[in-house]
Amino acid sequence: MNFPLPLPVARALRKLGEDVSLARRRRHISQASLAERMGASLSTVRRMEAGDARVPIHFYARALHVFGEIRALEALLDTANDEIGLALMDEAVPKRVRRKPGSATGAM
Repeated sequence: MNFPLPLPVARALRKLGEDVSLARRRRHISQASLAERMGASLSTVRRMEAGDARVPIHFYARALHVFGEIRALEALLDTANDEIGLALMDEAVPKRVRRKPGSATGAM
């Protein structure tokens, strides 16, 4: 099934492509050189920079690695800083914890 790409996703991919292009040019790296360093084709780099949604994420990871920015990908959805996820978990924490008959006190 082909679902239409939501507009915010398309915009984010376009911006990511523009950022890859700018990072490459600031480092004085040609598209061909980036492609070689990434183990990709020149057309893949061009499609990345154009924000093509069909480019697999591992190529973006490879580009980030070439730029020395792979930590940005590692921190992208860091669960320790996931405010929504943590808030949902906190909502599920019981208000009280009662000792079950025959169980230990719970203290270690």
